[in-house]
Amino acid sequence: SGNPGYRMMRVYLLRAKISLSNTTVLKYMQELGIRSTVTPKKPAYKKGDCYKKFENHLNRKFHAEKPNEKWCTDFTYIFMEDGRKRYNCSIIDLFDRSVVAALNSSHIDAELAVQTLKAALERNYHPKNLMLHSDQGSQYTSRAFTDYCKEEGIEQSMSKAGCPYDNSPMESFYGTFKAEFISKHRFSTDEELNNATMDYAYAYYNHIRPHSSNGYMTPFEKRMQA
Repeated sequence: SGNPGYRMMRVYLLRAKISLSNTTVLKYMQELGIRSTVTPKKPAYKKGDCYKKFENHLNRKFHAEKPNEKWCTDFTYIFMEDGRKRYNCSIIDLFDRSVVAALNSSHIDAELAVQTLKAALERNYHPKNLMLHSDQGSQYTSRAFTDYCKEEGIEQSMSKAGCPYDNSPMESFYGTFKAEFISKHRFSTDEELNNATMDYAYAYYNHIRPHSSNGYMTPFEKRMQA
């Protein structure tokens, strides 16, 4: 993983029974030359055909009372060792900020969005009364994706155009994903990338990494309280 900031570093130390102030942790990190990783800006994607758009039903209500009530999804990119570009589609649960699905592909298309959602539903036994929030990207407004959501009884919600704050939990997740994972590794094969993505998302992020939205419990610890 990448280098956490001083606040997260203090959380790791507290979990290891080492109590230091934020100021002290920052001082030691500076003395040791440890700097938190800065994340790159999200890329602009080409627009495609729009089959159907939806209102912002989530409306920045990023708290969920139970698991599998509200999910958020988005895309980002990953560069391979030889410069080839791969795309990641992930879905997180707003109840505990856990990653419920994370898939990679050489194409950023509706198929990747659908397959990621299928994986998330299968991992969580096809929950009912689910809301899925995304931006207005052509992948999410496509007929293939909107029809699949309708078949599964999923209520789609979409950010206003050009308003990333409407999907800020995904922006936050991808900021962490880029800082702790993408910026620190280079992959020569898709198999290496896919295996490492699963390890990061399902093992490290869900079970080891504390999350501020959970009161610095891990997503797994938060879910176990549900």
